Amino acid sequence: MITLLHLMSALALLVWGTHIVRTDVLRVYGAQLRRILSTSITRRSMAFAAGVGVTSLVQSSNATAVIVCSFVAQGLVGLTPALSIMLGADVGTALMTGVLSFDLSWLSPLLIFGGVVTYLSRRHTAAGRLGRAVIGLGLILLALELITAATQPMMHAAGIKVLFSSLTGDVLLDTLIGAVFAMVTYSSLAAVLLAATLTTSGVISLKVALCLVIGANLGSGITALLSAASQNVAGRRVALGSMLFRLSGAIVVLPFINHVEIIIAQMTNDLRMGVVAFHVLYNSVRCGLLLPLVAPMSRLCVRLLPDNALDDDVMRARHLDPAAMETPTLALANASREVLRIGDMIEKMLHSLLPVIRENDTIRAAQIRRLDDDVDKLYTEVKMYLARVSREELNAKEVRRWTDIITLTINLEQAGDIIVRIVKGLESKKIAPQRTFSAAGMQEVCEMHTRLMASLQLGLSVFLEGDLRSAQKLLAEKESFRDLERAYAKTHLIRLAGQTQQSIETSSLHLDLISDMKRMHSLFCSTAYSVLDEAGLLRKSRMGSVSEDRARQASEARPDRYSDFSHPP
Repeated sequence: MITLLHLMSALALLVWGTHIVRTDVLRVYGAQLRRILSTSITRRSMAFAAGVGVTSLVQSSNATAVIVCSFVAQGLVGLTPALSIMLGADVGTALMTGVLSFDLSWLSPLLIFGGVVTYLSRRHTAAGRLGRAVIGLGLILLALELITAATQPMMHAAGIKVLFSSLTGDVLLDTLIGAVFAMVTYSSLAAVLLAATLTTSGVISLKVALCLVIGANLGSGITALLSAASQNVAGRRVALGSMLFRLSGAIVVLPFINHVEIIIAQMTNDLRMGVVAFHVLYNSVRCGLLLPLVAPMSRLCVRLLPDNALDDDVMRARHLDPAAMETPTLALANASREVLRIGDMIEKMLHSLLPVIRENDTIRAAQIRRLDDDVDKLYTEVKMYLARVSREELNAKEVRRWTDIITLTINLEQAGDIIVRIVKGLESKKIAPQRTFSAAGMQEVCEMHTRLMASLQLGLSVFLEGDLRSAQKLLAEKESFRDLERAYAKTHLIRLAGQTQQSIETSSLHLDLISDMKRMHSLFCSTAYSVLDEAGLLRKSRMGSVSEDRARQASEARPDRYSDFSHPP
């Protein structure tokens, strides 16, 4: 039992090391690697090479699959080049398995020591994150050494032999076990290296090890399918095509596994190297032969997973890529793009609001309500996306950007609610009783509406670009708009004193309308505070009130029903 526990702990260390390497390489070079994958699609060979290179760095074909599936789901990459990248990813992870199979135990202490020193001295920098990746690589080599040491007593342990007695050479059973193991560890690399080590120790036969290797490839494909389940139809097609490629290779090779075993046994006495070499050659030959068939496979995947017409009718986030979570900076950029999309929808709602005010347009009123429902959906998705961003890896500038994004998201959602409230007031107090504003009152509302639209556009521009001069202009516009609202409220009271019939009938509605417009205008102008605060141009009294407002809005962004949003950065 102690021997088995040692083996399990060494295997856990191997999985943890690969996780560290994958995570930190993606955090440092995630944006560049994603750009390589998204641009290397002009030729099939380039896409294949990009898959090999990127997967060799992150040491995980599953990580590459998640990125590529998300690209296809967003329409950034076509299905055919995506499948070429996935074939390259299979070769890349096989090559890394081959490299790690060599005896590099002497390198492990150097990598761990150097990585720890680098990480502790430069923890919050890119160099520190690379130091963590180096630690992970050292842990992988150390784990392989521990696995080898743990398997030595297995040849003499009766209990261990009984445990592995189920691996008797049944091709389908052994393949299934290899697939399950790769899925559980989220690493085909770990499954292949363990199979090779167990073969060298005599715990399992060479034939069993080969079946485990093929099963590990299938398990990795199943994991990619499960990871792509949350994507749209286009994204799921990539994982399906990759899985079909892996399955076709297994179907071809498994009937000849006895012959393959004989050939490997004749060529080398080093069974560990024989298993690893089979893994590399199997994936290289399989992917090389299947590369010309990516176009027919694309057509087959489209036929198996046809487009769902209902997908177009459901509002979904376009830019909240789950694969970007390993790169917080990129995740924040994606969230920013989605918030700007919400801003465009608020602009459409405002544009439709004026015909409702001026012409009692009930069709536009219904459109506003539908747009507000879409805004609410995107608002929730952006909040939950930001909640999953790893705040531990954010620096001070990124934390500020995180706060800016969530604050604008809240403000835009509140603006949408205000617009809907205005529409409801118009329907009950103006459209239903067939009342109209006075000519002067309508002119005032139209002028405020025009300035409100302009401030929304300027506010979104300040959020996107962070331009100081535009932020100053926006803050000045806020004060001007506030004065305008007071002036128009006063002129409305003057019209009431003059017994203007239309003003009397719509008095409460008119005052509520210009007040709601001022409230929306303040929400749109809030993007200026962060830019001015960073430049040190906010008055201390205003900075205090702004900080309180931002804290209140951030707390509102974390209602109790979102339990995982309870710990902001």
